[in-house]
Amino acid sequence: MKEIAIYVEGGGDLTDQKVELRQGLDTLLGEVKTKARAKRLGWKLVCAGGRQAAYDAFMNALQINPDAINALLVDSEAPIAAETRDLARNARKRVAHLVERDHWDFAYSPADRIHLMVQCMEAWIVADPDALAEFYGKRFARKSLPARPNLEEEPKPDIYSKLARATRNTQKGEYGKIHHASQLLQCIDATKVAQRCPRFVTFTRWLTESIEGA
Repeated sequence: MKEIAIYVEGGGDLTDQKVELRQGLDTLLGEVKTKARAKRLGWKLVCAGGRQAAYDAFMNALQINPDAINALLVDSEAPIAAETRDLARNARKRVAHLVERDHWDFAYSPADRIHLMVQCMEAWIVADPDALAEFYGKRFARKSLPARPNLEEEPKPDIYSKLARATRNTQKGEYGKIHHASQLLQCIDATKVAQRCPRFVTFTRWLTESIEGA
């Protein structure tokens, strides 16, 4: 059976942490996953830990499971030019960004298989202040969150610092990737993420088109 296989940066070093992050991302991508199941496609989401581990796992998958629709999903870590209507050009830009920043070789990978969480996964999380407010409860400082419409323009350090300020006085305590990210990913609205994170749209649209074409 043909499958969708997504290799993702994140999850820490422990198996339980990777499982929790996978569950969170599975929930966020639930609509696309349902489409894959409807087409009788396998669905595999691998949280590999560090970004180098995600790249290595993706490149290995291209060799040992070339019939799968393999994809890599990592943070950009740094600013990247806004996307245009030219999808092929956008894909080449994503690859060029990672080649320059991480010195990775994508000679054997189609460019459209490479995707970014810009500038970090937390951009997706802060896209839904309502979900965060419900999760953290009293003393959540909503006004501390990034306000700009396009969160991909928000510098990574600012996303982290503003998220920390918004949550530090709550009962659950200051945001921690290991402790909170997987739970928050199960709460946030994918529609709201799509409204403020253009490359989330690019990624989910590519997944949908790949599923429909399989």
